[in-house]
Amino acid sequence: MNKNRIIAAVRNEEELKFAAESKADMIFMLNVNIMNLNYLSEIAHKSGKKFFIHLDLAEGIGKDAYGIKFAKDNGADGIISTRSNIIKLAKKEDLYTVQRLFALDSQSIETIIDTATSSKPDMVEIMPGLLPKVVKRLKSELKMPIVAGGLIDSTEEITELLSSGATAVSTGKKEFWNI
Repeated sequence: MNKNRIIAAVRNEEELKFAAESKADMIFMLNVNIMNLNYLSEIAHKSGKKFFIHLDLAEGIGKDAYGIKFAKDNGADGIISTRSNIIKLAKKEDLYTVQRLFALDSQSIETIIDTATSSKPDMVEIMPGLLPKVVKRLKSELKMPIVAGGLIDSTEEITELLSSGATAVSTGKKEFWNI
């Protein structure tokens, strides 16, 4: 993470171009495919942004060691995945890793801790992001950056999440990419 603690989460080329001109240092590309990965990564890199792809959602790119190598060779700086095996494979390729995990109930908090401790991603993204209490607990238990994402609708919510220990907030809302 550089200076900006807001991560632009984008779904298409139009949003990517907007994010490339924003203050966000990192872009989470949620929809990518084998045909546009290189082109989209070039847009991000020309603006000096770090470009992460959500491999679980990528079309035509294998969810295996070859798919990860393909992603790296075509401009991905990092991989986002819910799957521990993907995180481990991406780390072997020296890609930055973000494990996306879901906090649904008290048991899922324990599962998040166990999963992240085992897979050792560079960062965990907790969804939905509107869980300052969960962020505080995970920050005390995990020794890695916490990204909060999902259902964020105001700057007050962003401030609360960052104050509770989140390293960054990922959002698809363009109006927050320049704060």
